[in-house]
Amino acid sequence: MKLPSFIKNVDCERGKILAKKHAPGVIANIFRYVFFLSLSYVLIYPFLFMVMNSIMGIADSYDATVTWIPKEPTLQHFANAWTVFDISKTLTRTLLYEIVTALMQFGTCAVAAYGMARFKFKGQALLNGLMILNILVPSMMILIPSYVQFSHFDFLGIFGFIGDLIGKDLTPNLIGTPLVFYLPGLLSVGLKGGLFIYIYTQFFKGLPKELEEAAWIDGAGPWKTFLTIVLPSSGSAMITVLLFTIIWHWNDLFLAQMYLDTPTFSVALADFTSGTVAYALGIDGGEASYMQVPILLSGCLIFLAPLMIFYLLIQRKFVASIATSGIVG
Repeated sequence: MKLPSFIKNVDCERGKILAKKHAPGVIANIFRYVFFLSLSYVLIYPFLFMVMNSIMGIADSYDATVTWIPKEPTLQHFANAWTVFDISKTLTRTLLYEIVTALMQFGTCAVAAYGMARFKFKGQALLNGLMILNILVPSMMILIPSYVQFSHFDFLGIFGFIGDLIGKDLTPNLIGTPLVFYLPGLLSVGLKGGLFIYIYTQFFKGLPKELEEAAWIDGAGPWKTFLTIVLPSSGSAMITVLLFTIIWHWNDLFLAQMYLDTPTFSVALADFTSGTVAYALGIDGGEASYMQVPILLSGCLIFLAPLMIFYLLIQRKFVASIATSGIVG
């Protein structure tokens, strides 16, 4: 049975209307997919390049027919990278100097931020201004006075005063020791310390004061309130600060190069040359130049592995914490 012509016309018009209605959404979805696929490729390509080239044999690296999949995969480059970068020592220094400092700063910044967020005292506006300056001023701009202070460490002029009385220089040289990292970390002014205090402060200001007032009525002092009420309620801010401070200290290159005599893992990667390969493996320079790139890429993967594992363990809590940590823009 054939449909009347006017019904066919109505169906055609309805189809055109629906097509016009959904066309912008379809175009937007196509643009969105193309954009995110392109962005994913840009972000993932360097990592895939590192992985594939670090497991390629030397012959595959110079074979024009091999692009991604190696014909003779090998893990020897990782063993060579372990020797060349002396990872057992450089990794230990990174953990002792950088990560220990990060954990110190993770705790001390929380204490400083709680004081600034909950208590009123003289000079609070000045401290807030110094916190902002700590965020805005890069470490390079204060490097010279910091280096001079650490090379002739004089706490409030006490060591210099006593030294003048006895005619002997008592100011110790802290350069090359863990104290150049530990002291700023303990005082909340280490790497990105101002930013961490700001994140904590913004979160503490949003906590209900009634929780702390109830603890004070029950006889809890400021420290007990901070440890038993505030910190357990600040998991999102703590996860954010913990992730940032671990990553920034792990990747720290500038301060480690300036203050330490022995390299951390990041410094060893930055100072890598073909001569490093030749010296560590006891081979000639020509052979070392062929092995330079895959060994460097293998070292980079070893360097990234702990950070990737750490992020995978806490990424769900970190993503959830961003919304409540005071970070915007």
